[in-house]
Amino acid sequence: MQENAKILIVDDDPDILEFLEYNLKKEGYTVYSAPNGKEALKVADKYLPDLILLDVMMPEMDGITTCQEMRKNKKLSESHIIFLTARIEEYSEIAGFSAGADDYINKPIKPGALLSRIKAIFKRKNKDESESTLLDMGDLIIDRNSYEVIYKSQKLHFARKEFELLYLLASHPGKVFSRDKLLEQVWGNEVFVGDRTVDVHIRKIREKIDPESIKTIKGIGYKFES
Repeated sequence: MQENAKILIVDDDPDILEFLEYNLKKEGYTVYSAPNGKEALKVADKYLPDLILLDVMMPEMDGITTCQEMRKNKKLSESHIIFLTARIEEYSEIAGFSAGADDYINKPIKPGALLSRIKAIFKRKNKDESESTLLDMGDLIIDRNSYEVIYKSQKLHFARKEFELLYLLASHPGKVFSRDKLLEQVWGNEVFVGDRTVDVHIRKIREKIDPESIKTIKGIGYKFES
């Protein structure tokens, strides 16, 4: 477990808040909670959680909007956001990833599966931090240590999974990655998302840098060309 890891739970159902808070505290995490999106923004800005469990359907401010607002806050750039949702429609999943979410967990939530997912996230995060490097490709600079992307002297904002996907492709120029391999490398084996997830993130990346730098290999996946 990441030492002193802080987790924020956001859900309008008090029973779910109590249930999750109990199980996470039992594992040694520092836990904060909020009953709605507006309150979550205040709590997140104050405590800077490492991980945010965010309900999608909430009154006042839904999870999608809350996630978008969190991603605008530079202090939360390293916070991992997981949506908690009973909605399984594909459009909801795509909207969530477009808003900057890193993962989805479907309700009803099973404590064992949730804790396993969280431990896997922190394990990957710690590994990433120990392998931090800088990629300098002229117009494009990617700093793995600070999670910063600079394109043509302009610092750009990238959601965490957008950054990790770009870094993986750019660190292996010319190598073709299948969608399955990108899902495995960026999202990990603990995450169950579809091929469309990769396509959505590639589209978001292309909107920010030279779209020709990431080539689509029809029927296979993608590659980066410097």
